[in-house]
Amino acid sequence: MHVNNYNSKQSVKEAAAGYLKEIRELAAAPYTVMEVCGTHTVAIAKNALRDLLPAQIRLVSGPGCPVCVTDSSDIDQFLYLAAQPHVITATFGDMIRVPGSQKSLQMLRGEGADIRIVYSTLDALDLARKNPDKEVVFLGVGFETTVPTVCVSIEQAQKEDIRNYSILSMHKLVPPVLRALAEDPGTEVDGFLDPGHACAIIGSEALAFMAEDYGMPGVVTGFEALDILEGLVMLLRQRDQSRAEIEIQYDKIVKPEGNRVAQALIHKIFEPVDAAFRGLGIIPLGGLGVRKEYEDWDAAKKFALPDFETVEIPGCRCGNVLKGQITPPECPLFARKCTPLSPVGPCMVSSEGSCAAYYRYAQRSGI
Repeated sequence: MHVNNYNSKQSVKEAAAGYLKEIRELAAAPYTVMEVCGTHTVAIAKNALRDLLPAQIRLVSGPGCPVCVTDSSDIDQFLYLAAQPHVITATFGDMIRVPGSQKSLQMLRGEGADIRIVYSTLDALDLARKNPDKEVVFLGVGFETTVPTVCVSIEQAQKEDIRNYSILSMHKLVPPVLRALAEDPGTEVDGFLDPGHACAIIGSEALAFMAEDYGMPGVVTGFEALDILEGLVMLLRQRDQSRAEIEIQYDKIVKPEGNRVAQALIHKIFEPVDAAFRGLGIIPLGGLGVRKEYEDWDAAKKFALPDFETVEIPGCRCGNVLKGQITPPECPLFARKCTPLSPVGPCMVSSEGSCAAYYRYAQRSGI
């Protein structure tokens, strides 16, 4: 049930005051909320929402930043591939600075590797058209939100018979990682602000098991400060009424069934596979691999990439941050050895990473 306390005649300040008043009234006992999506993490820090909430309400970050959850073993595969002399590696900007076990893509580019930053998969496909003597590989990192665009690029490559283009899929899925959190005895979370972007594709029904199987309520929430405050009100109302459901606050974008066309496209090109998540280990069927029918555009098959061991960064506690067990300032490296200009862990690299958000916004408010 959408709260919808806000209307066009109210100022944002008045609407926020109304939500905060109800939050204070409903916050008689401690309540820990995990914001799953990195965009939520940034919005919470940017708007200093933690400063406005009563002490009983604790907000912790979750594993919804795709760059942050990419395992070091995956980064090392990227590096191995990018080091090949006939390969152009195409990637989104955040990925280029994420450290593997020994170096990052940015460092490798400084050594001469042909690594390009692109803004879409179609940009990467265009690189393949313009460089027929090279293999162009797009690094597929992200949750369900971005996967349909990757599918479109593969379909277009097949249509045009562009054989020097492929995807190295390290895509992740939201439902399996939430199930892993629900089954982890170290997870101390009462409710979830679920990701509006991913749920626009998969729908709120895909997360219904969290409430039905584990009694963990969630609200699919938008990304403005008022959206987040309203999502918190909806969660607290569920507790007050002894309910556990998956509700939609972001109903202008998200439907219970999601986007069936996008889901069908993903199912056509990809299939679920086990996936390594930084800090969480291997999650069964937690990722996506290219189906056999499209293996000509699957870089993992085309290049017979070796497997790499997961290497933990000494002192880095990104894994604990991604599971909501600690806040970034509790990491011994935070703002000391690890800063946005000199990141040690991926949570400081990504613009959506919890550590980067804390460093940029929360420090100034004294959190």
